[in-house]
Amino acid sequence: MSDKMYTMKEAMLFSQRIAQLSKALWKSIEKDWQQWIKPYDLNINEHHILWIAYHLKGASISDVAKFGVMHVSTAFNFSKKLEERGYLKFSKKESDKRNTYIQITAEGENVLLKLMEAYEPDQNAVFSGAMPLRDLYGKFPEIIEIMAIVRNIYGDDFMEIFEKSFNNIENDFVEKEGKLLKKETYLQESL
Repeated sequence: MSDKMYTMKEAMLFSQRIAQLSKALWKSIEKDWQQWIKPYDLNINEHHILWIAYHLKGASISDVAKFGVMHVSTAFNFSKKLEERGYLKFSKKESDKRNTYIQITAEGENVLLKLMEAYEPDQNAVFSGAMPLRDLYGKFPEIIEIMAIVRNIYGDDFMEIFEKSFNNIENDFVEKEGKLLKKETYLQESL
């Protein structure tokens, strides 16, 4: 007698359902993401690295790889390209010579903030696909079950950084005339 609490059929159906849905969703997300960042001559990995460096206020290449869900060499190589463009700065810590750290520069932050300001929800298929649910329930899907699965795969650290970036947006940005602006910029412009 098996001590499994599921059947092979259940396991196969669940795994394949997640695989097929994830692939379809990723294809749409990838297309939207590329279109959004294209005017800034960035690719998805570069944008993701800028996002991580901004929200972590600096990070090791290992952290970028972990939280960007990419190989360490990919994180390093794309970070190097961003450094060459003046968007990131590399450093070593006196107490930790083994790891390489990145810090977003003012120019890199400026590009990231312009991207956030240029975001157009109507140009995003996943956003548009979720609108009927928002209209029906009065809020966007929280996807808590997907978050629980990701937490079980990547751990609490991953989810803490995930949530931190969204909390930063919630706390550090305001909406003005349908655009996201950093709160500091908005306050300076209001004076």
